[in-house]
Amino acid sequence: MNDFALDKTLSRLTILLVDDSAALRGALKVSLTAFGCSEVIETDSVERALDVVGSRQIDLVITDWKMKPRDGIDLVRTLRDRRHSPAPNLPVIMLSAYSAEERVREARNTGVDAFLTKPFTAANLAQTLRETLGYQTHNRAGAEDAALATAS
Repeated sequence: MNDFALDKTLSRLTILLVDDSAALRGALKVSLTAFGCSEVIETDSVERALDVVGSRQIDLVITDWKMKPRDGIDLVRTLRDRRHSPAPNLPVIMLSAYSAEERVREARNTGVDAFLTKPFTAANLAQTLRETLGYQTHNRAGAEDAALATAS
């Protein structure tokens, strides 16, 4: 997917940002808007994110891992619960300053589609978006050989 295709794709999507840092949400929103995204919703907690997902159409979630009291992994587990989630197949990009292999593996096994290591650049974000949005068959939790986009 080239940059033009990214613009065209993002212009049709609603992206939910979940991070307890207003500064990071703001920086992400600026980048997503520059990439052509027409609608970005910001939340500062897992609880608010789940309320948003339950009340409207969301096309992609970008969430931080480390938040309190519930973290991004808890959000992904809740989203992937087919019995209770309104959107169990919702693509998720996980943000984290921790890039150790076991962290990436845990994210993949939880159902994360892509892992973006902080700090990251706009180019890293764009590449992760291309890989995540271009991956049509999202492999879910437990798929050992599932592709997982990673950037740092």
